Amino acid sequence: MLNNIKVNTLNFIFKDLIENMKEIEIIQPDDWHVHFRDKEILQAVVPETTRHFGRSIVMPNLLPPILSAKAAIEYKKTIQKAIPKDNDFTPLMTIYLTENTDKNKLKEAYLDGHVFAVKLYPAGATTNSASGVKNIEKIMPVLETMATIGMPLLIHGEVTDKNIDIFDREKVFIEQKLDFICREIPQLRITLEHITTREATVYVKEGNQNLVASITPHHLAMNRNDIFSGGIRPHNFCLPILKKETHRKSLVEVAISGNSKFFLGTDTAPHLKNDKESECGCAGVFNATYCMAILAQIFDDNDALHILEKFTSINGAKHYKQHLNKKKIKMIKKNSPIKFNSILSINDKDIVIFKPNFPVYWEVEH
Repeated sequence: MLNNIKVNTLNFIFKDLIENMKEIEIIQPDDWHVHFRDKEILQAVVPETTRHFGRSIVMPNLLPPILSAKAAIEYKKTIQKAIPKDNDFTPLMTIYLTENTDKNKLKEAYLDGHVFAVKLYPAGATTNSASGVKNIEKIMPVLETMATIGMPLLIHGEVTDKNIDIFDREKVFIEQKLDFICREIPQLRITLEHITTREATVYVKEGNQNLVASITPHHLAMNRNDIFSGGIRPHNFCLPILKKETHRKSLVEVAISGNSKFFLGTDTAPHLKNDKESECGCAGVFNATYCMAILAQIFDDNDALHILEKFTSINGAKHYKQHLNKKKIKMIKKNSPIKFNSILSINDKDIVIFKPNFPVYWEVEH
């Protein structure tokens, strides 16, 4: 009885310390899913990521897409030129998978260290994905080669069949495509990226040890009501699309659990304001600027600040077999909500910066 009282007392004291914590220091985080785009947008957005993160996996869905080691090397050079001198940052490059990808050239690019991973976009699933995969069976020889050499596969997990409801596309992809790949090649290291549903959290948790998932800050912060709050909110439109509140809660639950299969991939995806607010309504949320502050607030609100480092700095690095960053960052909790800049300006154009619908008291100390 006395031992139980002591344990309960210690738990209460620890919980109270966490709830009243005003600053934390964590291993420098990594962003395992970033869109830098190219040209003037790239120049503007790269510093927003490199300010806080040590590494990022860079998506290859440019126009034209990154299909070869040579293209990846050139793109990496462009990114490196945009990194501020004070930021120690490593971009990790990817190849855009098509049904014509040469498995031997891909193997060579990986073993030479020019390419870190391969990205699978189902054709038409999201921005600049028209060149993506239509028939999974046609890429199986490439996936088998990747499994043999240990090369990671990153998946945008949605079907693109027009007969499938947009809110069900992730669930159906898991049932029809992902499960097939996992059963056929269980040794393949797979990241199901930017998951959005309870079904995804369950499948990943119960799946083989080589299957993991990344989660974005905006899918942790918002549900589908936020697309339609007081009218159409184009800057909250993303793919995979936001889901019901029950799904958002499931994402938060696994993020704060400390489960090593789940980690941060922001999917920060900049589009010019005019393009987001046009008839096109391009999919993507630009969240790089305040990502860590938003995450700290979400974890704080759920009494899980002690798990933040695992989610942002440890779990992903371990899955990708990378060393943990040596640097640390400090985060401070303010007495009043921080003020968000609403716009990132590019000459005479703007990108809208993501802001959640709740107050954020945390910020990264610079």
